[in-house]
Amino acid sequence: MDNRPEIPEELQRCNEPAAGDGRPARRRWLRWTAMGTGAAVLGVGVVGWLAYDKLDGNITADSDTAAKLRAYEAERPPASAKNVQNILLIGSDDRGGGNGEYGTDDGTQRSDTTILLHLAADRKSATAVSIPRDLMVQVPECTKPDGTRTAPLLTQFNYAFEAAGPACTIRTVERMTDIRIDHHMILDFTGFKHMVDAVDGVEVCLPQAVADQDSHLNLAAGRQVLRGEQALGYVRARKSLGNGSDTQRMARQQEFLAALVKKVQGNGVLLNPARLYPLLDAATSSLTTDEGLASLRGLFNLVRSVRDIPTKKIHFLTVPRQAYAYNVNRDELVQPDAGQLFARLRADRPIPVRPAPTEQTDTTQYDDPAKDPQTGQTDARGAGRSNGGDESDKPVHPESATPTPVTTFRGTSADRGICR
Repeated sequence: MDNRPEIPEELQRCNEPAAGDGRPARRRWLRWTAMGTGAAVLGVGVVGWLAYDKLDGNITADSDTAAKLRAYEAERPPASAKNVQNILLIGSDDRGGGNGEYGTDDGTQRSDTTILLHLAADRKSATAVSIPRDLMVQVPECTKPDGTRTAPLLTQFNYAFEAAGPACTIRTVERMTDIRIDHHMILDFTGFKHMVDAVDGVEVCLPQAVADQDSHLNLAAGRQVLRGEQALGYVRARKSLGNGSDTQRMARQQEFLAALVKKVQGNGVLLNPARLYPLLDAATSSLTTDEGLASLRGLFNLVRSVRDIPTKKIHFLTVPRQAYAYNVNRDELVQPDAGQLFARLRADRPIPVRPAPTEQTDTTQYDDPAKDPQTGQTDARGAGRSNGGDESDKPVHPESATPTPVTTFRGTSADRGICR
């Protein structure tokens, strides 16, 4: 006999699950949320992979240059010190593809601009040295694209690239500087324009209006932001700006590149994927590199290693040169200044740099990089008093303990704007 009290029917119904208590609905909601989140993560992953794959596929790997350099390994300088990177940047004036508007495509290309970029081992400084295209140099015997060989020749620097491509250019630079080139990059006109557009242009200041048909440049005087086509015309123009010398054209290129670097760092492009992607897409679409850099991972590792270098420690200068003794329309190295510059780069030591004269103040086509533009006197300041060195950088005579003067080279740094 069950003596338990009878539970009223109303209370019994309270203990039963209510039809609308939401438990099955909650389970369904959690399930759909999990599925939605998974789909979103998968979608982001797919988009990210596609973006990475596109950028990675943009880069053209230059395996031919590596093969040619291996054949001459015995004559090349020794490897750079640990963590030091010496990269040869070549601006090609190739008129093929999308560059036909700048001239007739005759099947050749020239090194319109060549820069030796030295990244210090501690990644606390970087030095970009421009090499004039008209500099008279010893070009070694090189293998041309058709398999024939060029003869060793004293000629203009840009002949090496035109005749036998980047391998010949690298060997010419290594022979001139005794510096091992670790990597190389070739960027054409289109790539440069797209990179400038990706950062929304670069500000310049012009003392007077410019109309240059050869470089497709028409600009008013004053402060303005240059994008794409105008930016390319600005760095290519020669006769219509300043005194018409290649000296000022290279200085203008250096100032523009310095301003570009400053804008990239200052606007947080390197840390912002939404802004970094267009820049990488623009750069990689027209980029040819050695196999070591011919991947997005290789380029990213390079960018990551230099993004924290202070702009005041990123220097741009031109190799010391003067008018060639036998032809004033050509250049030759100034010694011992050039040798001292190359030695400091080989030793991974700071390069003392002071501001170059502006187009408004410089009226000479050639100048001694060690002379003060105001006084005309040789600059014997030590590196400790320049922008690029410190007191500990001065060499000392053991017998006198007196610092030996170190040439300071004319140039600019990424912390200085063009409009200063």
